[in-house]
Amino acid sequence: MIKKEKHASMEGQEDEPKEGDVGFKSAGGEAVEETPDLTVVRSEDDKRVAELEARLEEVKKQADENYDRYLRAVAELDNFRKRSVREKAEAIKYGNENLLRDILPLLDGIDRALQHADNSRDFDAFKDGLQMLRGQFFGCLKKYGVEQIDSLEKDFDPNLHEAVMQVDSDQFDDNKIVDEFEKGYMLNGRLLRPAKVSVCKKSSSGCEDKKESET
Repeated sequence: MIKKEKHASMEGQEDEPKEGDVGFKSAGGEAVEETPDLTVVRSEDDKRVAELEARLEEVKKQADENYDRYLRAVAELDNFRKRSVREKAEAIKYGNENLLRDILPLLDGIDRALQHADNSRDFDAFKDGLQMLRGQFFGCLKKYGVEQIDSLEKDFDPNLHEAVMQVDSDQFDDNKIVDEFEKGYMLNGRLLRPAKVSVCKKSSSGCEDKKESET
């Protein structure tokens, strides 16, 4: 009889929750916080570390690609700079190639004219040949934008003319161009060489005489 009661009391003790079991309550009736599973925590940490390492590897790869692009861009820029310098030097060196190629036939014409002058005493024919060569030469210059400045009997313009002499003439008004010593030329609308001219400048006595004659 005693044995059965003892066994019953032992069975009752086994059914009661122990400290550390889920739902265990202390003697005061308060719930005790459960202890976390360390295996699960380590697994989550390892997963997080793996993700960070993968992201770091991706960033390193992208950085290497960007640096490679930078090196290529620097090399291309340096090659472009060298090519530009070389092309500029060649443009300066051979910039007049087309003009000179067009002038060479005129040089051939001059050689033929000189050869003809040695075998002929026809001065008029020689003069006509020179006029023709001059026309061809000026036509070549016009092809490249050269225009002759028309100066005679025009008003003196310091932007186009260079006065080398002043004359007092009754045939021209004051500040008119009387004579032209060297022709002036424009290149595509910009002054290439001013014309050297003489300009009419009336003296004060000449101006008074003119006014009296007009009255």
